[in-house]
Amino acid sequence: MSDATPPPVPGVSASTPSVARINNYFAGGKDNFAIDREIAERVLALAPEAKDIGDHVQEFRQRVVAHMIEAGVRQFLQIGAWLPVQRNVHQIAQELAPESRAVYVSDDPVALNHARALLATNERTGVAEGGILYPDKIFEHPVTRQLIDFSQPVMVLLFGMLQYIPDDYGAYESVAALRDRLAPGSHIAITHAVFDTRPDIAEAIADIYRDALKRPSGGPRTMAQVKRFFDGLELVEPGFVYVRQWRPEAPVSDAEAAEHWVAAGVGRKPG
Repeated sequence: MSDATPPPVPGVSASTPSVARINNYFAGGKDNFAIDREIAERVLALAPEAKDIGDHVQEFRQRVVAHMIEAGVRQFLQIGAWLPVQRNVHQIAQELAPESRAVYVSDDPVALNHARALLATNERTGVAEGGILYPDKIFEHPVTRQLIDFSQPVMVLLFGMLQYIPDDYGAYESVAALRDRLAPGSHIAITHAVFDTRPDIAEAIADIYRDALKRPSGGPRTMAQVKRFFDGLELVEPGFVYVRQWRPEAPVSDAEAAEHWVAAGVGRKPG
Protein backbone atom coordinates (compact mmCIF):
# COMPACT_ATOMS: atom_id res chain seq x y z
CA MET A 1 0.00 0.00 0.00
CA SER A 2 1.32 3.41 -0.93
CA ASP A 3 2.06 5.95 1.82
CA ALA A 4 1.24 8.80 -0.55
CA THR A 5 -1.62 11.02 0.55
CA PRO A 6 -4.24 11.52 -2.18
CA PRO A 7 -5.41 15.07 -2.81
CA PRO A 8 -8.66 15.89 -1.03
CA VAL A 9 -11.81 16.37 -3.08
CA PRO A 10 -13.40 19.83 -2.93
CA GLY A 11 -14.87 20.57 0.48
CA VAL A 12 -12.78 17.89 2.25
CA SER A 13 -9.99 18.70 4.67
CA ALA A 14 -6.99 16.39 4.82
CA SER A 15 -6.68 17.30 8.52
CA THR A 16 -10.17 16.05 9.41
CA PRO A 17 -10.50 12.28 9.89
CA SER A 18 -13.23 10.25 8.22
CA VAL A 19 -14.73 6.91 9.26
CA ALA A 20 -14.89 5.90 5.59
CA ARG A 21 -11.20 6.56 5.07
CA ILE A 22 -10.17 4.96 8.37
CA ASN A 23 -12.09 1.82 7.41
CA ASN A 24 -10.54 2.00 3.95
CA TYR A 25 -7.10 1.86 5.56
CA PHE A 26 -8.09 -1.15 7.68
CA ALA A 27 -9.29 -2.87 4.49
CA GLY A 28 -5.94 -2.28 2.77
CA GLY A 29 -7.13 0.57 0.56
CA LYS A 30 -5.24 3.66 -0.56
CA ASP A 31 -8.02 6.23 -0.36
CA ASN A 32 -7.04 7.72 2.99
CA PHE A 33 -5.08 10.63 4.43
CA ALA A 34 -2.31 10.80 7.03
CA ILE A 35 -4.80 11.72 9.77
CA ASP A 36 -6.87 8.62 8.98
CA ARG A 37 -3.82 6.37 9.08
CA GLU A 38 -2.72 7.92 12.37
CA ILE A 39 -6.04 7.10 14.03
CA ALA A 40 -6.12 3.60 12.56
CA GLU A 41 -2.61 2.92 13.83
CA ARG A 42 -3.64 4.03 17.32
CA VAL A 43 -6.40 1.43 17.21
CA LEU A 44 -4.01 -1.21 15.86
CA ALA A 45 -1.55 -0.50 18.66
CA LEU A 46 -4.27 -1.57 21.11
CA ALA A 47 -5.79 -4.30 18.95
CA PRO A 48 -3.70 -5.61 16.01
CA GLU A 49 -6.58 -7.93 15.09
CA ALA A 50 -8.51 -4.91 13.77
CA LYS A 51 -6.88 -5.46 10.37
CA ASP A 52 -8.24 -9.01 10.19
CA ILE A 53 -11.69 -7.85 11.25
CA GLY A 54 -12.00 -5.92 8.00
CA ASP A 55 -11.46 -9.15 6.05
CA HIS A 56 -14.06 -10.99 8.12
CA VAL A 57 -16.64 -8.26 7.48
CA GLN A 58 -15.93 -8.48 3.75
CA GLU A 59 -16.48 -12.24 3.86
CA PHE A 60 -19.75 -11.72 5.74
CA ARG A 61 -20.85 -9.24 3.06
CA GLN A 62 -20.26 -11.91 0.42
CA ARG A 63 -22.22 -14.55 2.34
CA VAL A 64 -25.15 -12.34 3.27
CA VAL A 65 -25.68 -10.90 -0.21
CA ALA A 66 -25.52 -14.38 -1.72
CA HIS A 67 -28.06 -15.55 0.86
CA MET A 68 -30.41 -12.70 -0.06
CA ILE A 69 -30.14 -13.49 -3.77
CA GLU A 70 -30.99 -17.11 -3.00
CA ALA A 71 -34.00 -15.86 -1.00
CA GLY A 72 -35.22 -13.90 -4.02
CA VAL A 73 -34.24 -10.37 -2.96
CA ARG A 74 -33.01 -8.20 -5.83
CA GLN A 75 -32.79 -4.74 -4.21
CA PHE A 76 -29.94 -3.61 -1.97
CA LEU A 77 -29.43 -0.44 0.04
CA GLN A 78 -26.09 0.08 1.78
CA ILE A 79 -26.07 2.96 4.25
CA GLY A 80 -22.91 4.34 5.80
CA ALA A 81 -19.37 5.42 5.16
CA TRP A 82 -18.30 3.41 2.12
CA LEU A 83 -15.29 3.46 -0.18
CA PRO A 84 -14.73 1.01 -3.03
CA VAL A 85 -13.32 -2.32 -1.88
CA GLN A 86 -13.02 -5.73 -3.41
CA ARG A 87 -16.34 -7.49 -3.98
CA ASN A 88 -18.80 -4.65 -3.36
CA VAL A 89 -22.49 -5.34 -2.81
CA HIS A 90 -23.57 -4.61 -6.38
CA GLN A 91 -20.80 -6.78 -7.82
CA ILE A 92 -21.73 -9.77 -5.68
CA ALA A 93 -25.44 -9.37 -6.37
CA GLN A 94 -25.22 -8.72 -10.09
CA GLU A 95 -22.87 -11.64 -10.69
CA LEU A 96 -25.51 -13.92 -9.19
CA ALA A 97 -28.59 -12.07 -10.50
CA PRO A 98 -27.78 -9.44 -13.17
CA GLU A 99 -31.13 -7.70 -12.69
CA SER A 100 -30.24 -6.75 -9.10
CA ARG A 101 -30.21 -3.07 -8.18
CA ALA A 102 -28.14 -1.35 -5.49
CA VAL A 103 -27.96 2.11 -3.98
CA TYR A 104 -25.11 3.30 -1.76
CA VAL A 105 -25.94 6.03 0.76
CA SER A 106 -23.25 8.09 2.46
CA ASP A 107 -22.71 11.55 3.94
CA ASP A 108 -18.95 11.38 3.40
CA PRO A 109 -17.82 13.55 0.43
CA VAL A 110 -14.84 11.32 -0.38
CA ALA A 111 -16.98 8.18 -0.34
CA LEU A 112 -19.59 9.85 -2.55
CA ASN A 113 -16.96 11.04 -5.01
CA HIS A 114 -15.35 7.61 -5.37
CA ALA A 115 -18.65 5.77 -5.56
CA ARG A 116 -20.01 7.99 -8.32
CA ALA A 117 -16.85 7.48 -10.36
CA LEU A 118 -16.95 3.71 -9.88
CA LEU A 119 -20.64 3.36 -10.70
CA ALA A 120 -20.93 5.87 -13.52
CA THR A 121 -21.56 3.21 -16.17
CA ASN A 122 -23.74 0.86 -14.11
CA GLU A 123 -27.37 1.80 -14.75
CA ARG A 124 -28.68 -0.54 -12.06
CA THR A 125 -26.56 1.04 -9.32
CA GLY A 126 -26.58 4.53 -7.86
CA VAL A 127 -25.30 6.81 -5.11
CA ALA A 128 -27.36 8.98 -2.76
CA GLU A 129 -26.22 11.53 -0.21
CA GLY A 130 -27.65 10.86 3.23
CA GLY A 131 -27.26 9.06 6.53
CA ILE A 132 -29.03 6.69 8.88
CA LEU A 133 -30.10 9.52 11.22
CA TYR A 134 -32.32 10.91 8.46
CA PRO A 135 -34.11 7.85 7.04
CA ASP A 136 -36.90 9.85 5.40
CA LYS A 137 -34.36 11.68 3.23
CA ILE A 138 -32.96 8.35 2.07
CA PHE A 139 -36.38 7.16 0.92
CA GLU A 140 -37.12 10.49 -0.74
CA HIS A 141 -33.78 10.90 -2.55
CA PRO A 142 -34.32 10.86 -6.35
CA VAL A 143 -31.64 8.21 -6.94
CA THR A 144 -33.19 5.92 -4.34
CA ARG A 145 -36.69 6.47 -5.72
CA GLN A 146 -35.48 5.74 -9.24
CA LEU A 147 -33.76 2.45 -8.43
CA ILE A 148 -35.54 0.99 -5.40
CA ASP A 149 -39.19 -0.08 -5.28
CA PHE A 150 -40.00 0.07 -1.58
CA SER A 151 -43.26 -1.80 -2.07
CA GLN A 152 -41.04 -4.87 -2.63
CA PRO A 153 -38.48 -6.49 -0.29
CA VAL A 154 -35.17 -4.67 0.12
CA MET A 155 -31.91 -5.75 1.73
CA VAL A 156 -30.47 -2.92 3.88
CA LEU A 157 -26.84 -3.15 4.99
CA LEU A 158 -25.66 -1.18 8.02
CA PHE A 159 -22.04 -2.21 8.23
CA GLY A 160 -19.62 -0.85 10.82
CA MET A 161 -21.32 2.52 11.25
CA LEU A 162 -23.89 2.32 14.05
CA GLN A 163 -21.02 1.87 16.51
CA TYR A 164 -19.99 5.48 15.89
CA ILE A 165 -23.46 6.93 16.60
CA PRO A 166 -24.27 7.57 20.29
CA ASP A 167 -27.64 6.60 21.73
CA ASP A 168 -28.52 10.24 22.34
CA TYR A 169 -28.18 10.98 18.62
CA GLY A 170 -31.17 8.73 17.99
CA ALA A 171 -29.42 5.60 16.75
CA TYR A 172 -32.11 3.12 17.81
CA GLU A 173 -34.97 5.38 16.77
CA SER A 174 -33.48 5.92 13.31
CA VAL A 175 -33.08 2.19 12.61
CA ALA A 176 -36.67 1.63 13.81
CA ALA A 177 -37.95 4.37 11.50
CA LEU A 178 -36.08 2.78 8.60
CA ARG A 179 -37.51 -0.64 9.45
CA ASP A 180 -41.06 0.70 9.59
CA ARG A 181 -40.87 2.02 6.03
CA LEU A 182 -39.63 -1.25 4.54
CA ALA A 183 -41.96 -3.78 2.92
CA PRO A 184 -42.57 -7.12 4.65
CA GLY A 185 -39.92 -9.62 3.60
CA SER A 186 -37.22 -6.96 3.70
CA HIS A 187 -34.02 -7.62 5.66
CA ILE A 188 -31.59 -5.49 7.65
CA ALA A 189 -28.01 -6.71 8.10
CA ILE A 190 -25.83 -5.15 10.79
CA THR A 191 -22.20 -5.43 11.78
CA HIS A 192 -21.14 -3.72 14.99
CA ALA A 193 -18.08 -3.74 17.24
CA VAL A 194 -18.77 -5.32 20.63
CA PHE A 195 -16.39 -5.67 23.53
CA ASP A 196 -17.98 -8.29 25.78
CA THR A 197 -14.80 -10.37 25.60
CA ARG A 198 -12.37 -7.43 25.43
CA PRO A 199 -13.38 -4.98 28.18
CA ASP A 200 -9.71 -4.13 28.57
CA ILE A 201 -9.67 -2.17 25.30
CA ALA A 202 -13.28 -1.00 25.07
CA GLU A 203 -13.03 2.48 26.53
CA ALA A 204 -9.57 3.14 25.09
CA ILE A 205 -10.79 2.49 21.54
CA ALA A 206 -14.00 4.42 22.17
CA ASP A 207 -11.89 7.37 23.36
CA ILE A 208 -9.92 7.35 20.11
CA TYR A 209 -13.07 7.66 18.02
CA ARG A 210 -14.84 10.08 20.38
CA ASP A 211 -11.86 12.41 20.08
CA ALA A 212 -11.43 11.93 16.32
CA LEU A 213 -15.12 12.42 15.49
CA LYS A 214 -15.71 15.16 18.08
CA ARG A 215 -18.54 13.16 19.64
CA PRO A 216 -18.01 13.30 23.41
CA SER A 217 -21.04 11.17 24.27
CA GLY A 218 -21.63 7.50 23.62
CA GLY A 219 -19.63 4.45 24.46
CA PRO A 220 -18.96 0.87 23.42
CA ARG A 221 -22.08 -1.31 23.19
CA THR A 222 -22.45 -4.89 24.38
CA MET A 223 -23.92 -7.76 22.35
CA ALA A 224 -27.23 -7.34 24.19
CA GLN A 225 -27.35 -3.61 23.48
CA VAL A 226 -26.62 -4.05 19.77
CA LYS A 227 -29.23 -6.78 19.49
CA ARG A 228 -31.85 -4.12 20.28
CA PHE A 229 -31.38 -2.76 16.77
CA PHE A 230 -33.21 -5.89 15.58
CA ASP A 231 -36.35 -5.15 17.61
CA GLY A 232 -39.40 -5.74 15.41
CA LEU A 233 -37.46 -8.10 13.13
CA GLU A 234 -37.09 -11.87 13.03
CA LEU A 235 -33.44 -12.84 13.32
CA VAL A 236 -32.29 -15.14 10.53
CA GLU A 237 -30.38 -18.22 11.72
CA PRO A 238 -27.86 -18.40 13.32
CA GLY A 239 -28.99 -15.14 14.95
CA PHE A 240 -26.80 -12.30 16.20
CA VAL A 241 -23.33 -13.82 16.52
CA TYR A 242 -19.68 -12.97 16.06
CA VAL A 243 -19.15 -12.15 12.41
CA ARG A 244 -17.08 -15.25 11.65
CA GLN A 245 -19.91 -17.48 12.89
CA TRP A 246 -22.63 -16.22 10.56
CA ARG A 247 -23.00 -19.14 8.13
CA PRO A 248 -19.26 -19.76 7.63
CA GLU A 249 -17.99 -22.23 5.06
CA ALA A 250 -16.21 -24.10 7.86
CA PRO A 251 -17.13 -24.17 11.58
CA VAL A 252 -15.54 -21.51 13.80
CA SER A 253 -15.27 -22.11 17.54
CA ASP A 254 -16.62 -19.62 20.05
CA ALA A 255 -13.10 -18.85 21.26
CA GLU A 256 -11.79 -18.21 17.74
CA ALA A 257 -14.79 -16.07 16.82
CA ALA A 258 -14.58 -13.91 19.94
CA GLU A 259 -10.97 -12.96 19.13
CA HIS A 260 -12.39 -10.66 16.46
CA TRP A 261 -14.83 -8.44 18.30
CA VAL A 262 -17.37 -7.58 15.62
CA ALA A 263 -20.80 -9.19 15.73
CA ALA A 264 -23.21 -9.57 12.85
CA GLY A 265 -26.80 -10.50 12.21
CA VAL A 266 -29.64 -10.31 9.72
CA GLY A 267 -33.21 -9.49 10.66
CA ARG A 268 -36.26 -10.10 8.50
CA LYS A 269 -39.35 -7.88 8.63
CA PRO A 270 -42.32 -10.18 9.16
CA GLY A 271 -45.70 -9.99 7.53
